[in-house]
Amino acid sequence: MFWLFLIVFLVWASWRLFLGYPRARPNLRVLAPREAAFLDAAAEALFPPGSEISLSGREADLPAYVDRWLTAVPGRQRILIRLLILLVEQATIFFPAPGFGFRRFSSLRAQQQEAVLEAWKSSRLAPRRLVFTALRAVLTMGYLGNPEVLDHLGLAPYA
Repeated sequence: MFWLFLIVFLVWASWRLFLGYPRARPNLRVLAPREAAFLDAAAEALFPPGSEISLSGREADLPAYVDRWLTAVPGRQRILIRLLILLVEQATIFFPAPGFGFRRFSSLRAQQQEAVLEAWKSSRLAPRRLVFTALRAVLTMGYLGNPEVLDHLGLAPYA
C-alpha cells in the first residue's frame, strides 16, 4: 500500500512541477516553460489590460525581459530568483486561491491570480509579504523597462 501511495504521489508531484505547461518559447534561453508561464500569468495579474497604461503585462513580454536579465545575473542570484518563481507558482498548495484554488498559480483564473497576489501582499506573515515584494520588484523592473511603457510615462529617451 505504501508503494502505491508513493507512486501516485510522485506522478502527481511530477505533473504539478513539470508537466502541463505550454511549449517552450524559442526566444527564451534561460527560463523553463513553467517559469515563463508563471511570469506571464503574474505579469498579467499585476499589470492587467485596460488600466491607465495601455500595455498589459502580457503584452510587455515580461518573461523575455526576465530571461535576458537572468543571463546577466550572477549564478547565486539566478538560483534565488528561480526559487522565488517556483515558490509562488506552487504555493497554492499551502495558500489556496479563492474557490477551488489548489491548482498552480499559472493555471488559476485571472480573478484568482489577482486574489492570490493580494493575499501575498497583505499577509500577516512577513516572509510572504517579502516574497511578494521581491516578485513585484522583478516584474516592475521589466514592465518599466519596456520602451512603450516608458513612452507612455513620458520617460522614453529622446531620438
